[in-house]
Amino acid sequence: MNGRTCLCLAGCLGFLAVFFGAFGAHGLKDTKFLTDKYADLPPKIVAGYAIPASYKYAQDFETGVEYHLVHVLAMLATGLMLLHQPSRCLSVAAWCFFGGIVLFSGALYVLVIGGPRWLGIPWGMVAPIGGILQLIGWLALTIGAFRLKDVA
Repeated sequence: MNGRTCLCLAGCLGFLAVFFGAFGAHGLKDTKFLTDKYADLPPKIVAGYAIPASYKYAQDFETGVEYHLVHVLAMLATGLMLLHQPSRCLSVAAWCFFGGIVLFSGALYVLVIGGPRWLGIPWGMVAPIGGILQLIGWLALTIGAFRLKDVA
């Protein structure tokens, strides 16, 4: 991925992060959607405490938005470095951040809105693949940044 593409994708993904954040705050938390959708599910156990499933899924959505925003910022930094000095490591980082946002945050969004097995896909099992891509992205970014040459 080149710097311009990375920055353009980061801009689009940043827009979507704000959109999903607003949707989560006003379309999910301020309505009875989650309460109604998950009313029949038993409480979820989190850190040894039983909490309503609707609350757990609202937190999952918020986690998706947080990771989405953080990795958009990582893409912005990566894009700027790619403009300065293109490199394979930085390109890999950009693609991993992009894939990580789509698979991690996207899976959490679908999990919460569509349900744990919407379309027969266990969305909770897709998110870790995105998380692994994000981790690889951070490693590639670190290596790519280490290899940057100083401009005189």
